[in-house]
Amino acid sequence: MGYYFFKFIGKIFCLLPLKISLAIGRGIAKFFWIFLPAKRKNLAIENIKFCLNVDEKKAAEIAKISAVNLGEIFIEVLSFPKLKNMMKNYVKVVGLENLTNYINSSEREGRGAVIMTCHGDNWELMGGAFAQNGIPLVGVAKKQKSSGADKFVNEYRTLIGMHITYRKDVREMYKMMDEGHFIGLIMDQDVGRHDGVVVKFFNRATNFVTGAASMSRFKKIPIFPAFMHKNSDGTHTLEIFPPLIVEKTKDKRADIYKMTQILANLIENHIKKYPAEWFWLHDRWKSMRVEFSPEEVETLNKELGVRN
Repeated sequence: MGYYFFKFIGKIFCLLPLKISLAIGRGIAKFFWIFLPAKRKNLAIENIKFCLNVDEKKAAEIAKISAVNLGEIFIEVLSFPKLKNMMKNYVKVVGLENLTNYINSSEREGRGAVIMTCHGDNWELMGGAFAQNGIPLVGVAKKQKSSGADKFVNEYRTLIGMHITYRKDVREMYKMMDEGHFIGLIMDQDVGRHDGVVVKFFNRATNFVTGAASMSRFKKIPIFPAFMHKNSDGTHTLEIFPPLIVEKTKDKRADIYKMTQILANLIENHIKKYPAEWFWLHDRWKSMRVEFSPEEVETLNKELGVRN
C-alpha cells in the first residue's frame, strides 16, 4: 500500500513546477517540526551549541532549518523522474576529473574505489548526480522498516542510475568493486561500539564507522571524499576531492584509525562550513553515552587531546 501511495504522490509532484513542489515540502517539514518531541529537538540543539559554539537561539534556528531541509530532500527524491533529465543543470559537479582521471588510469586495473560523504544537503540527490555523470556508483543503503517505502525508494534510486546494496551485503560490495564500481559510503552516523573506532570529532571522543578505511586498505583502492551543498538559487554543488590512500603497515588497526581520523576531520570541516545542511536530528554520540562508561570516555578524551 505504501509503495503505491508514494508512486501516486510522486507523479503529482512531477507535474508541478519544482519550486512549488519544494515549497510544499518545506511547509510539510515545518508542520512536523512543531510536533517533533522536545527531547529530540533539545538533543539537536545541545549538540549544535557544543559543536559550533553558538548560543541557544542560533542553535535552535540551525536545528529547525536542518529539519526543514528533510522536506526538500523528500520532494527531490519524488522528483527523480523529472530531475534525471536536468541533473547536470541542477547539480554542478566540481572536481569530476578526480574520478575520471582515476577511471582512465592504468593504476586502476579495472578496480573501483570508495566515495566517502556525509548526511549533508541531499545525499540521495548526490548519488543521482554521480550516476548521471557516468560514475558507476553503488549506493549502500539502510533497509527501510516499511517494505513499500523500501521498494519505492530503491526503485527511484535505480531509476536515477544507481545500483543499491544493503549495508550487510559486504560480499556484494567487494565483488562490485572488483568489477570497477564505486562504493558510496555515508560515514557520519553513529555505530555500535564494536563496529567502529573512536576518533576526535568536534572536540570530543566519537565512535566512527571504519568502512571506507577498511575497504581501501584491504583492496588497495583510493577513497574519494565528496560533499554537496545548496546554492542560493536552489541548485546544488557537488565537490569531489583528490583521492586518499590508506597506508598499509603491519599495524592494521593503526592504519584504519589514522585514515578514519582524516575522514572525520574532512566531515567536520564541511559541517562547519554548511552547518544548517547537516542532519543534526541524528543522535550522533549515543554509543559513547550508552556503550562506554564515563571513565572510558574521559580516558579516550585525554588520549585524543580533547580540550575542555
